[in-house]
Amino acid sequence: MNLTEFAQGRILLLDGAMGTMIQRHALTEADYRGDRFADWPSPLKGNNDLLSLTQPEIIVQIHLEYLRAGADLLETNTFNSNAISMADYGMEALVEELNQAAIACAQEAIRRYRSESPRPVFIVGSIGPTNRTASLSPDVENPGYRAVDFDGLEAIYSEQAKALVLAGADALMVETVFDTLNAKAALSGIRKVFDALGWSLPIMVSGTITDASGRTLSGQTPEAFLISLQNHPLFSIGFNCALGADQLLPHVRSLRRQSPFKVSAHPNAGLPNALGGYDQGPEEMADLLEPYLEQNLVDILGGCCGTGPEHIRALRALLDRVDYPGQPVQAPAP
Repeated sequence: MNLTEFAQGRILLLDGAMGTMIQRHALTEADYRGDRFADWPSPLKGNNDLLSLTQPEIIVQIHLEYLRAGADLLETNTFNSNAISMADYGMEALVEELNQAAIACAQEAIRRYRSESPRPVFIVGSIGPTNRTASLSPDVENPGYRAVDFDGLEAIYSEQAKALVLAGADALMVETVFDTLNAKAALSGIRKVFDALGWSLPIMVSGTITDASGRTLSGQTPEAFLISLQNHPLFSIGFNCALGADQLLPHVRSLRRQSPFKVSAHPNAGLPNALGGYDQGPEEMADLLEPYLEQNLVDILGGCCGTGPEHIRALRALLDRVDYPGQPVQAPAP
């Protein structure tokens, strides 16, 4: 059974945060380096994607915890496994290997989980936004300057997508999109990979609302975000990160009204506190997400920053007691 078939007639449960779980291990610089990168010339602590190579058992166990909590979809530990983000560590040459290793970690977790349950689970290749934007200048004195262009983004996204697809991803998610032009470059790069291979996978896109005005960093409303991307054959579109479930609700509702695709939401565990942590517990988050189900707003639900297996377990319990009326049939917005 492929993901598209499995998604018929049910709400899919995405896993929770990878970074939150890694932080619980309180890893040191030496832990990040491992033996292989012991003499690497730049600091590596905080390069979470590198752990798929240096501490793969930690990543496997995180995936396994989410599977046991009831997740249908596992996101790979590849949010920053692209040449632009890895340039911060001088590790651009490792992009292919990082993505392959992350898929292998997810596959190993599923292999171990098979002894506990035969239920279908799927690997979603996580493709983050990079730390550059094609729409805005990082230099306030030079508003016309861009630190990256469309062709450059398309190339780095193609490299990552190809590695994820060939290693065994079941779907790809372009996530935490703050600039739709970046997302368009990602989708173009992914399409080139699919065309070259002669086959394709479901593509998920998830943007992020960055302020109380309900807009992305590049200034788009949810409706504009959808219109900008709806010419692509997406599996789903939605929002994640930045906001908690209650703040995100009206923006997801706006998407649902017009989206011809499945709609996803994986919010943070509330807004960050003064120390940058997240205080929203599993039951509170589940209570805040229940209206999403009562109003038939989502087809895919999960957690972002601050969430862990306990949050996903609470969402599993919520989904198990809610009847899913199905994705409404809608025409694309004009």
